Amino acid sequence: MQEKDILKLNGFVGVIVAVIVAAIAIFSFREFVISDNIVMLILAIVLLVIVGVTATGFTIIQPNQAKVCTLFGTYLGVIKQEGFWLTIPLTLRKKVSLRVINFNSDRLKVNDLEGNPIEIAAVVVYKVVNSAKAVFDVEDYHQFVHTQSEAGLRHIASQYPYDNFNNDFEISLRQHSDEVGNELTRDLQERLKLAGVEVIEARIMHLAYSSEIASSMLQRQQAKAVLAARKVIVDGAVLMVKSAIDELSNENVVDLDEEKKAQMVNNLMVALVSEKGNQPIVNTGTIY
Repeated sequence: MQEKDILKLNGFVGVIVAVIVAAIAIFSFREFVISDNIVMLILAIVLLVIVGVTATGFTIIQPNQAKVCTLFGTYLGVIKQEGFWLTIPLTLRKKVSLRVINFNSDRLKVNDLEGNPIEIAAVVVYKVVNSAKAVFDVEDYHQFVHTQSEAGLRHIASQYPYDNFNNDFEISLRQHSDEVGNELTRDLQERLKLAGVEVIEARIMHLAYSSEIASSMLQRQQAKAVLAARKVIVDGAVLMVKSAIDELSNENVVDLDEEKKAQMVNNLMVALVSEKGNQPIVNTGTIY
């Protein structure tokens, strides 16, 4: 179902025409009373009926509002221009808001890509761009948006892990909210175009592990964070040890064989990687 403009006339012009017709009807009835001319009575009745029927065609359109018009079950068109209008009489006019609407979904319990139960909720910003589809193609477009938004949120949440420490390039729900929000927006737009709705934005507003696993998953996050931090420390220590040995060899400061290099590497790694302070031991040589 596509939008189309309905035949309409400026309402104030319609009022002027209706007043003129009503005046002619009153004049005809007066002539009937004076001359007892039955034709004048019939003319007055017909004109008054026309005025009464025409009056049903007046309607007011507020800013960012549309009215979908039907006549005896037949779709005639839409009025979207704000103002006072006269359209086809006897039409039923269904009001549709074209304003931007915010929808906050309920907190849903779903499983992420790794099967962990999580709680997730989103905010969806949308507006109606095709009022005919919103009225005729779905039963209730507000309820349709709510239901499809929750279905889309469940689908997107199951496509990504909650968190990811192992691969910085893999998208996760917690670390890549913008990417996940964009994907959610595209998914909802595909679902809601049937109702003539445009999704302006969709973003995750609540994300947490489910209560039954929150404690254990927090420990897992902490452990992964510690491992990631230790990896950075070890990588840096290896570079520092390599740089120290290369510089000592290049400057001929000391001649190290393989055994002494291994011992030096061990001592430096322990000193750099250890979380506690180290007590240096000075080798003063052999005492006889």
